[in-house]
Amino acid sequence: MARPASAEEMNRLSPAVWPTSTRRQGDGALEIGGIDVRDAAAEFGTPLFLLDEEDLRERARRYRSAYMEAGAHLVYYAAKAFLATSVARWVTEEGLGIDVASGGELAVALRAGVPGDRLLMHGNNKSMAEIEAAVAAGVGRIVIDSFEDVVRIADAAARAGVVQSVLVRVTVGVEAHTHEFIATAHEDQKFGLSVSSGAAQEAVRRIAKLPSLDFRGLHSHIGSQIFDASGFEVAAARVVSLAQRIWDEQGIEVEELNLGGGMGIAYLESDDPLDVADMASQIGEIVAKQCANEGIPMPALAFEPGRAIVGPAGVTLYEVGTVKPVQLDGGAVRTYVSVDGGMSDNIRTALYDAEYTVVLASRESAAEPMLCRVVGKHCESGDIVIRDAWLPSDLVPGDLLAVAATGAYCRSMASNYNVLPRPGVVGVCRGEAAIVLHRETLDDLLRLDPGA
Repeated sequence: MARPASAEEMNRLSPAVWPTSTRRQGDGALEIGGIDVRDAAAEFGTPLFLLDEEDLRERARRYRSAYMEAGAHLVYYAAKAFLATSVARWVTEEGLGIDVASGGELAVALRAGVPGDRLLMHGNNKSMAEIEAAVAAGVGRIVIDSFEDVVRIADAAARAGVVQSVLVRVTVGVEAHTHEFIATAHEDQKFGLSVSSGAAQEAVRRIAKLPSLDFRGLHSHIGSQIFDASGFEVAAARVVSLAQRIWDEQGIEVEELNLGGGMGIAYLESDDPLDVADMASQIGEIVAKQCANEGIPMPALAFEPGRAIVGPAGVTLYEVGTVKPVQLDGGAVRTYVSVDGGMSDNIRTALYDAEYTVVLASRESAAEPMLCRVVGKHCESGDIVIRDAWLPSDLVPGDLLAVAATGAYCRSMASNYNVLPRPGVVGVCRGEAAIVLHRETLDDLLRLDPGA
């Protein structure tokens, strides 16, 4: 990471990374959604996730508009990125459905009042209880991920006296990530049914024989944090070719094609994901071209963005606890900045070597930049929030740091490692703050311990 040329550059807030409402006030402190981060930290404690409601809603509208124009019949919000009843209401009010992947996510969406027909359920190992709950709720689509799914969903639907609409998830041998995609050797995974082995075609054949199931189409998901449409081109060609074979061999039309999610966001100013409208337009054109080549009707499309909607809307606030300079080989110095959270609220750096943008949030500083490693308070050497960052050399305990683009896969993957309560989530909008998820307390954790 290049050293900032000046303190001004170090303090700058890139609009590509931060929520749209983020700004520095006259004294340099950050304001998000009209709320001074110092006031938020004082009222709700740290670590704290701030979620810019207006930013999230605007992204939901943008994705819905772009993908509906490209041929989608419904755009689902991928709940695994982050889910709470408030978020479920926000995205459905903006016209999105919700993709759930467990009984717990289903329960949250239903508690938020989301209509069952606007829900889609995933899962490579759905329990009978989860399937029965989905059928009872009138979930619009259940995605079949195995031959066991075929039997279990058909049984649950028959006992409930309904016909359940299903999609078949297929693996097409394409894996995409950021600027790269690989078009071979990626059927070795736990999700979906293989096209090359004929398992996907066999699943469709079995579904067609069961009166309690209604085959609607195919589902394909090729990766995450995707910055361009190139991977979708190969995947779409293979899925559309499969649809044509299903029609020729079984006389069954693929009416819907769900191409999953995975659209990327900027974690660093240097990241350059494709504009949502351009991505949607290109994918729509790719599918239309492949359908024309195969001589089949264009299916209704569906998509499942999650990170792209909630990720940029979230910011994590931490309080600095210790500042420790460490001498490196060659005479350089790296300063370890320990904060009051860590891998229990953001495991992505440890799992994926994820990179983030961090700034001093409680004030602005004109001090020289210093090379830092922002680390957590857990008993693990791998408890790193940001591996390399430039922060002001006058950083002291009690300062607040803000880490951008943490709305997705941070609170949703949080743990209680070292018996740390999980942070709260607060929605901010036009100067108002409202709790989205309460901060856990030690009493909450001890309540689960019968010996406490």
